[in-house]
Amino acid sequence: MKKILLLVKKDFYSEWRNEHAISSVLLYVFATVYITYSAFINIPVQTWNVLFWIVYLFVSVNALIRSFDQENSSKALYFYQLASPVAIFAAKFIFNTILLWILGLLTLVLFSFIAGSPVRDYPLFLLSIFMAGIGFSTVFTFISAIGAKTGNSHILTAILGFPCVIPILLELLKLSANSVGLLNDTDFTTDILILTAVDTILLSLSFILFPFIWRD
Repeated sequence: MKKILLLVKKDFYSEWRNEHAISSVLLYVFATVYITYSAFINIPVQTWNVLFWIVYLFVSVNALIRSFDQENSSKALYFYQLASPVAIFAAKFIFNTILLWILGLLTLVLFSFIAGSPVRDYPLFLLSIFMAGIGFSTVFTFISAIGAKTGNSHILTAILGFPCVIPILLELLKLSANSVGLLNDTDFTTDILILTAVDTILLSLSFILFPFIWRD
């Protein structure tokens, strides 16, 4: 656990020093939200619900798809001696999840400020962002690890990443539809359990497969 925390701190420190990476992600979020609003002006509730998750998905891809690219061969060898592959993936997953939670909240704030917010049940909507952050982080952290080995991160995102996040997106749309008043389903516990199960399965598979990728 101590090694995982040290690696998480290392990622935070590296990201904080890389001001261009932070500013580019923030600019991407703002520009995407503003262009979306400019294209629609008065956004219907159903369209707002779909657009939010599309924007959040592509913000997540932009933020995470090159997560492992900075770990060149010499760094990879050093980390391989320092910590186990499971610890390395856990640290990267924790860092990326926290990053996506922050970006999710920022996207919601910008959407609310620029295009207005139809959200009625904020606790449920924030829970959706929380679970989306876990699911997106799992998928794109793992895809980034494969892409760092092959040098084809963007191609792998289309081939492997997007099909994996479709089940997550479908459940997120149902949960957020409840929170914005499009659905009056008082029993959304099933949707939460399904989303939790999908996140758990993807995360478990990532932890199982990552050591084989890392040692390659």
